[in-house]
Amino acid sequence: DEVEPASKIVERFCTGGMSLGAISRETHEVIAIAMNRIGGKSNSGEGGEDPIRWVPVDDVNEDGVSDSFDYLKGLQNGDIATSAVKQVASGRFGVTPHFLANANQLEIKIAQGAKPGEGGQLPGKKVSPYIASLRRSKPGVPLISPPPHHDIYSIEDLAQLIYDLHQVNENAKVSVKLVAQAGIGTIASGVAKANADVIQISGHDGGTGASPVSSIKHCGGPLELGLAETHISLTENQLRDRVILRADGGLRCGRDVMMSALLGADEYGFGTLAIIAT
Repeated sequence: DEVEPASKIVERFCTGGMSLGAISRETHEVIAIAMNRIGGKSNSGEGGEDPIRWVPVDDVNEDGVSDSFDYLKGLQNGDIATSAVKQVASGRFGVTPHFLANANQLEIKIAQGAKPGEGGQLPGKKVSPYIASLRRSKPGVPLISPPPHHDIYSIEDLAQLIYDLHQVNENAKVSVKLVAQAGIGTIASGVAKANADVIQISGHDGGTGASPVSSIKHCGGPLELGLAETHISLTENQLRDRVILRADGGLRCGRDVMMSALLGADEYGFGTLAIIAT
């Protein structure tokens, strides 16, 4: 009786913040539909989202194909391709009020576990007219987010952004993505005091093919160390019950999930595993 049923466990699962462009449109939408079916949460990554994805499909034929998504198969009426978690990164690509209002959760990406100290990167050859339209940019132009947010230089600045996002979408929780490095416990305590609802700890494993190899190798710290330090720091400061703690970065099997749970995680993010599955 003390074990959650599978239907509840999968609600704790999320996918990594992989942007459209870093992965294909088909992969991005299939992951979102699958996570919505099981009650989990997919992540838009930075770069906005096509408004057509915010409306459930209702024209699926007997072959499992919809006119709205005629390149996907196996659809069902009622499927929706929206990403439950919508990311706000330093470049603010594609971040509009409409985008924010259609989220279940809003994620502030302070840094990326696979390449801390660098912003998101999308080479110009990946910026198609479609992706450029979503990101409010021009086709063929490389899109690089600056390492810091232009409006966040302190915990007080972060608290203001969290407040603003809550005002734009009062029904959405706000999460903050941090990197597993020494001293993260102190930062996480400040984030909890800034009224974040979720704190995500990202380990060094992972990173998509959109980033240079030199950016995603030999950077960051192990998820386990960052997660344990964050859990201990929040507990010692009597803040642990105020936030959901999410583990992300290289989780690939049940053992990884159990290890993260033992170290204090409430939710679990999968990036590489989701790509392999699709």
